[in-house]
Amino acid sequence: MNKFKGTGVALVTPFKSDKSVDFDALRKLVRLQLTGGTDFLVVMGTTAESPTLSYEEKAAILETVLDENAGQLPIVFGVGGNNTTELVAKLKNLPKGVDGILSVSPYYNKPTQEGIFQHFKAISEASPVPVILYNVPGRTGSNMLAQTTLNLAQLPNIVAVKEASGNMDQIMEIISQAPKGFSVLSGDDAITMPLIACGAEGVISVVANALPEKFTSMVKVALQGDFSSAKKIHNELLPITKMFFEEGNPGGVKVALENRGVMSQDLRLPLVPVSTNLANRINNEMKSLLTFA
Repeated sequence: MNKFKGTGVALVTPFKSDKSVDFDALRKLVRLQLTGGTDFLVVMGTTAESPTLSYEEKAAILETVLDENAGQLPIVFGVGGNNTTELVAKLKNLPKGVDGILSVSPYYNKPTQEGIFQHFKAISEASPVPVILYNVPGRTGSNMLAQTTLNLAQLPNIVAVKEASGNMDQIMEIISQAPKGFSVLSGDDAITMPLIACGAEGVISVVANALPEKFTSMVKVALQGDFSSAKKIHNELLPITKMFFEEGNPGGVKVALENRGVMSQDLRLPLVPVSTNLANRINNEMKSLLTFA
């Protein structure tokens, strides 16, 4: 059974002022998700600032999330890259407790569609847990076309795709032709509700880090077909969603998490904190959003 439906949260990595990982804040973040209605947790996505973390830090972060979660929600671990052989080797030592992996389409190399297919085929064959594909052309420099995704969806261990191409035609083509048991998850918070209306089965969200109660409510009612209620929440969240990405991710959402007393908004270079103006706007919007019952 595919466990990865509804709202998945791409967890941010909290840092202290000295830029070391703040594990106490990470536990607070996990607890917020456990009480906020989140359906599964994603550890070491792009939102986690994973390129700036060492192997040891990534392992310690995963261990902390697994410990605080204590088996309550499925855990997805980010295992992606552009060196297929290295990734296959890593999958042989996947930590216990991981329920699935999220693997981004190879970046920088700019492989052909056949190269992308063969890359993920090798990962699928090596992975001891289900695989979620991740298509994000804005970061990888290449787009995984709908037909490539549909071909990969035929492989038994590939269960979903996080689609962040922003191409509605492409995403709807995947949704309409996907085999039974294969889920399309939105990779863009702002279009999650419209994509669910088209047949998507959830999202891997940035916004839900800071606003899990509201965001998960939107996803749940949308999946139930109550689009009147879903549209209302979608429209309430749209302004802050835009703010979170205005000066790059995860700078914006970390301001909101600081607002909630979960963590500081520290980032690691080359990322820098958002401008004071944007931070003030986010904080003002958070005050409004957190007044709901």
